Amino acid sequence: MTSPRIGWIGTGVMGNAMAHRVLRAGYPLKVHTRTKSKAQSLIDSGAVWADTPADAANGTAVCCSIVSLPSDVQQVHLGEHGTLQAPTKPEILIDFTTSSPGMAELLAEHATAHGAMALDAPVSGGDVGAREGQLSIMVGGPEAAFQLAQPLFEHLGKTIVHHGESGAGQRAKLVNQILVAGGMLGLAEAMAFCEQSGLNHDRVLRSVSAGAAGSWAVDHLAPRVARGDFDPGFFVAHLKKDLGLVLEAGADLGLPLPAMQLAFKAYQALSENGMGTLGTQALAGVASGKLGEVPGFSPQHS
Repeated sequence: MTSPRIGWIGTGVMGNAMAHRVLRAGYPLKVHTRTKSKAQSLIDSGAVWADTPADAANGTAVCCSIVSLPSDVQQVHLGEHGTLQAPTKPEILIDFTTSSPGMAELLAEHATAHGAMALDAPVSGGDVGAREGQLSIMVGGPEAAFQLAQPLFEHLGKTIVHHGESGAGQRAKLVNQILVAGGMLGLAEAMAFCEQSGLNHDRVLRSVSAGAAGSWAVDHLAPRVARGDFDPGFFVAHLKKDLGLVLEAGADLGLPLPAMQLAFKAYQALSENGMGTLGTQALAGVASGKLGEVPGFSPQHS
């Protein structure tokens, strides 16, 4: 049985790894990204280059996107050369971007008007989860589309949950980002305390990871901080963007979210001081003194 053709838009850290998994699973892939060189490894592995999002979507069963901002989602799907301008439109659009619930609802509305279905399916699990197919995928949109997309999701994620109507996946991802950012504030101060106390990082992490303080960040990011590795699994700038979406959605719900205001301030300060392309663990690097001081935010004195 021939696998359905997939369109793919966006080949950043997450998108590239996810698209490679789709290729290895045997799906014919058409790929588009703003900078063609970033898709070269996919092209070398058998993907077909598409000049525009509409070209990537044309003649495919499913077209996926994972880009940076809600405005990018709008452009690649609803723009002049967007997916919904394809002569032969996909049956399903899947947006893996962490975007706004409102954008997810808008995309679903336009997809329906063009005879397609749209799923908002933001992911969590970082670069490791993307490479290993261990992502958590939070899905909003029609049940019928979710069922049709399930085989594709299973090549990308381990935990796949349908949360309800369009926008529900994005709202679930914002809950995830609240927990991530709150955990990173704690991790930053914990690593600073460990550093200043003269404790052995490996021993401390072995102790705390086995108890109530254990978390994905403690297991995967704290060891990176300890060895001075601040390469991105998820960019500082992207978490700052996500926290802006959290605060916007919180305001709509009448929730002030003071911890997230602090986290947004922290990641905004890192972004404004040239650290936007580092991994989110850079906050702990600043707190523990490994990356120097960042004017505007100092976790150990917050």
